[in-house]
Formats: sequence, structure tokens, C-alpha cells
Amino acid sequence: MTVTDEAAPKRPRFLTIEQVAEELAIREPTVRQLLTVGELRGLQIGVHRTWRVAATDLEDYIEQAYRVTAERIAAGEAADDES
Repeated sequence: MTVTDEAAPKRPRFLTIEQVAEELAIREPTVRQLLTVGELRGLQIGVHRTWRVAATDLEDYIEQAYRVTAERIAAGEAADDES
């Protein structure tokens, strides 16, 4: 392990909806919607069926979003969210 690795903050294995929303800079209801439609992989645990998202699943979702966005740009279909 290098000094840089030791200095980097360690991300937890599972993230809460709040943490995912913060990471993606979106609202918590949007994260819940992504989970319930299956666009973002997650699991429900415990009696209250609390959602958790594995850090690796969040990274996979981000990578997929980049691929889809690149394909839409190449096809001339990307919308400008400022309009």
C-alpha cells in the first residue's frame, strides 16, 4: 500500500440513500426511483426493508451513465438541461 492509498478516505461497502443522493448530487426521491425501477442496483435489508447500495454498484451505475451519455451525444440526442 502506498502513502497515497493510506491518505485516501475509505468508502464504506454499502451506502445509504442519503449518501448516494449526495454522491450523485440528486435528491433522495430520485435515488429511490432509480432503485425501484431497477436502474440502480440495491438491496433492502432488515425488518424495515431499508435500502442499501454497494459502493461498487454505484460506480457501475456511474460508468453506465457515462456510456449512455456518450452514445446519446454521438447520436445527436443529448438534451441541454439548461434549456
